[in-house]
Amino acid sequence: MLGKRARAELKGQKPLILWMTGLSGAGKSTIAGRVEEALWRCGHHTMRLDGDDLRFGLNKDLTFTDAARIENIRRTAEVAKLMLEAGLIVICSLISPFRRERMLARQLVEADEFLEVFVDTPLAECMRRDPKGLYARAVAGQIPHFTGLTSPYEPPEAPEIHLRTDAHDADALAGQVLEALRQRGAIACAP
Repeated sequence: MLGKRARAELKGQKPLILWMTGLSGAGKSTIAGRVEEALWRCGHHTMRLDGDDLRFGLNKDLTFTDAARIENIRRTAEVAKLMLEAGLIVICSLISPFRRERMLARQLVEADEFLEVFVDTPLAECMRRDPKGLYARAVAGQIPHFTGLTSPYEPPEAPEIHLRTDAHDADALAGQVLEALRQRGAIACAP
């Protein structure tokens, strides 16, 4: 019977999940995209699961209440697990505001197959960037349950990778992720 190990050996890589969490506007999607491109250039098989993209398909029936956010993470984690079983490096970039749900996602796979990446951007900077105009709409009362303002965000307590976006640009931060993967023996190529 084919399993995760056989699929990973065929691809010549160690499958894992990179779970990027942070506030809206923190830079998760940008960094995830750069990490994925670098891994692709090195010959790795990847799949990126972005929170915005998932909200247009798999999770389009969900609102932004706490219960819906929990279901959003549960569904995403289950899909990531399936992709990991296929031997892929899965890059998830979602706000994923609650520690408990991130822990449940971690518990779906083996300990060395899940890396939590905290894209740490101060709220004031996220509000300044506001790439989609969401903070302005939330402050105006047009978006209820907005993470960081009217709904809580619980930052990771011990992420495997902690990216401080106020000190580095997206390329340097992607490089930090790749270096962490190299140090763990997950990849061999240079960024």
